[in-house]
Amino acid sequence: MNATPIYNLLVLTFVLVFFLACKRPAEKVISPEKPKLEIANNTVYYGPESITRTIIQDRSGNIWIASFEGVFKYDGNSFENITSEIESTRFFSVLEDRDGNFWFSSIGSGVYFYDGNDFKNFTVQEGLPDNRVTHIYEDGKGNIWFGTEGGLSMYDGQYFKNFTKKDGLPHDDVSSIIEDHSGKIWFGTRNGICYYDGSTIIVLSNRGKKFANVRSIIQDTNDRIWFGGNDGLWNYDGTNFLKLSDNFVGYISEDKSGNIWTSSESSQGQGWEISRYDQEVVAKGKSNFTQIVSSSEMIFGHLIDNEGNLWFGALGVYKYDGSSVISFKKPDIKI
Repeated sequence: MNATPIYNLLVLTFVLVFFLACKRPAEKVISPEKPKLEIANNTVYYGPESITRTIIQDRSGNIWIASFEGVFKYDGNSFENITSEIESTRFFSVLEDRDGNFWFSSIGSGVYFYDGNDFKNFTVQEGLPDNRVTHIYEDGKGNIWFGTEGGLSMYDGQYFKNFTKKDGLPHDDVSSIIEDHSGKIWFGTRNGICYYDGSTIIVLSNRGKKFANVRSIIQDTNDRIWFGGNDGLWNYDGTNFLKLSDNFVGYISEDKSGNIWTSSESSQGQGWEISRYDQEVVAKGKSNFTQIVSSSEMIFGHLIDNEGNLWFGALGVYKYDGSSVISFKKPDIKI
């Protein structure tokens, strides 16, 4: 009896193409190519096949993945579902703190603290403003911040300090958190971007207009704040705003060369894409970008690992090594 692998490659269609600029000048396609889509063949246990929201790399080089099937750890050979004993939980975010412990956020069950052996669950009963937690961040002082759909929370190891619209947030739904190089804490919310200077929450606007549904924020090596959401991709130098794309942006990251990577709705009007904004181009105030991967599925969080590979989440987890897109979903086998 022969087993024939059927790889279900129709779900994700990847195209490697190069685009100049966003929609303001007309886009110009240069040298379209198709990267090869492969199935990982050295994996003992495969990764998640459902929505994958966040991917990080720990200090030992392991890849951690927050998905709607659980939180998975990948050691380079096999995947382990760390949260297999936790039932009916959709995980959104994962953080390794300065002590090497892990924090997992979920939609509906609060936050789980994991020390490598045991779990501790934090919910509204312990002080969270909401059990729907979408983001976790550790600041320079070791405080753990939680973005929830019902407010913001800072945990100092003993107590929770919560912030809502009553405290100056533009919206209680907080989806992204970073600390800038000066120590200010920035938040992306459903109704704008703001920062906390230790005493006051300051909401930013461009010509009197707030930014809608800010999903991701980073600060680059040149101290510019990048953020994206319903209003596209922007950067902010402390004085001026520069818009680089009109398309909805879900996640932003920076590589070691200072290039900016985004996952966003497609510039072609259908599907999603991962794009790269080269540092030398952005430094000139231009919005030219290179489209790296396109997909019929929504693309969520992404990671550039220590070796320069691009990991990203969709319905499952994928890795782009510069020439091929590798799927870690278990292939269908028909007998």
